[in-house]
Amino acid sequence: MTIIYAHRGSNGQCPENTMAAFKQALKEGADGIELDVHLTKDGVPVIIHDETVDRTSNGNGFVKDYTLNSIKQLSMGSWKSHQYRAETIPTLEEFLEWVASTSLLINIELKNNIFAYKGMEKVVLNMVTERGLLKRTVFSSFNHESLYKIHLLNTDAETAPLLAKPLPISPMDYCRELGARGIHPHYRSVNSPLISELHANHLSIRPYTVNLPHFMRLLMEWNSDALITDYPWMAANLKKQLKQS
Repeated sequence: MTIIYAHRGSNGQCPENTMAAFKQALKEGADGIELDVHLTKDGVPVIIHDETVDRTSNGNGFVKDYTLNSIKQLSMGSWKSHQYRAETIPTLEEFLEWVASTSLLINIELKNNIFAYKGMEKVVLNMVTERGLLKRTVFSSFNHESLYKIHLLNTDAETAPLLAKPLPISPMDYCRELGARGIHPHYRSVNSPLISELHANHLSIRPYTVNLPHFMRLLMEWNSDALITDYPWMAANLKKQLKQS
């Protein structure tokens, strides 16, 4: 059955990319967590989507210009609700320590397509490997050169390029060039023949960001390996219904 990745955690219920969102996703029946990583000024991987802290915190400025200590002073949840005002930006290390005690799969998106954080691939890969979580992790990015670097660092690491519309002429050939084991396309680029062709070539597909029940159901019926959604509870309910039918 199709694996459900919670996009930035339970993004529809909680402030995105916070420990509250990750823990809520587990409660809602997610099989995995999708999250975004940047590096602080002092080189620490932290979990946040944007290059700046403006949209999702009570601060402003680029993540890369904050030290870990200074960025930890920001509230990452007060914009969503007063009840989340104590949420801080998680470090990747904090997340990995928590997720190791669960059975959740992990999708780490490297957010280095705007700022090419020096050494990011090695730092993140080592952190995941040292925690014994490499087999549960897939690395994705819109920076496909970064994914190729991960492949060169460790051929056991699973990578999957994020693809906007339209898709490459041959996603299969593109994956082979990158050493990737699958793709993460926009869900509206996906159809049943594409999934079948990828599977015939031993490649995986995990479309993003699937928030409409109709498309969730279609992807499950087409045997998509996974889907990435802001509403893991909705996808989990549909998955249960399909199992029972």
